[in-house]
Amino acid sequence: MALDLYQRLGVKRGASEAEIKKAYRSLAKQLHPDRNKDKPDAAKRFAEITQAYDLLSDKDKRARYDRGELDEEGNPKMPFGAGFGGYSAGPGGGPQPGAGGGFEGFQGGFGGADAGDLSDLFEGLFGAANSARGRPGGAFGGFRQRGRAPQKGADIAYRLKIPFVDAVTQKPQRITLSDGKTIDLKLPNGLEDGARIRLAGKGGDSPGGRGDAFVTIEIEPHRFFTRDGSNIRLTLPITLNEAVLGAKVKVPTPEGPVMLTVPKGTSSGKVLRLKGRGFTGKDGKRGDQLVTTEIDVPAGDSELQDFAERWSGGGNPRAAFGV
Repeated sequence: MALDLYQRLGVKRGASEAEIKKAYRSLAKQLHPDRNKDKPDAAKRFAEITQAYDLLSDKDKRARYDRGELDEEGNPKMPFGAGFGGYSAGPGGGPQPGAGGGFEGFQGGFGGADAGDLSDLFEGLFGAANSARGRPGGAFGGFRQRGRAPQKGADIAYRLKIPFVDAVTQKPQRITLSDGKTIDLKLPNGLEDGARIRLAGKGGDSPGGRGDAFVTIEIEPHRFFTRDGSNIRLTLPITLNEAVLGAKVKVPTPEGPVMLTVPKGTSSGKVLRLKGRGFTGKDGKRGDQLVTTEIDVPAGDSELQDFAERWSGGGNPRAAFGV
């Protein structure tokens, strides 16, 4: 019997988000294809637990799954509980329209593909009774039996952590699929944390064709860059001399350090702009890098202390506050 999503991760149905995340991380370390190249079953299990975590980590999907509205693949379950609506068996064994005019829960009533696909169900429900009355084909004898088309392979879910700088520069990411193959994933314009990228034909195999893979992106935080829409921000320490006299200083960017001009008389909190150094938007235009200056005043510098004691300038920078 197939395991449900909770059993795949080895947690109870009422497990917290933290417990589910902890269980997934532990299993992912054990089963990752890079560590089990000689064990094809591990790659399959890795895909199964990743798909389970992707669904259970989404609050809305988890709630729908717990209510029985979604299956283990995250697909809606067919609503068989709706009943037979306004149809009844007529004299000829075929469906006759009643007051309801359709089959509840199915679009468009009986006919076309729906009739063929459901004929086995109706044969099981009514066939024996009608055969006893000599009616060929059961209650729905007017339907022609038709073989189902082979189903496409299962979709597979992945989660991919991307370094902040790689996300800004759209550096292709090498990932290992459940079948052990590696591909270089191209990052799209407008990339956001939590975005899902579809890889057509990279899912499970089946006689009906391969399913798709869906990669959920997680952009890792950076130690000094932060994101602000399509812009990125950086707080840059500068010396008192650089602030007073102005200077050209080296500043880190996602593509490497560049020189930035600090104007004379720069105060802490002044924002300087480096154009085109941010994230690329959906329109293909890049945001900017916004650099906020922060004057670094050294402690215990006797020369600076002597100067400050002799200097009487500066005025009252708090005058605008009325104090």
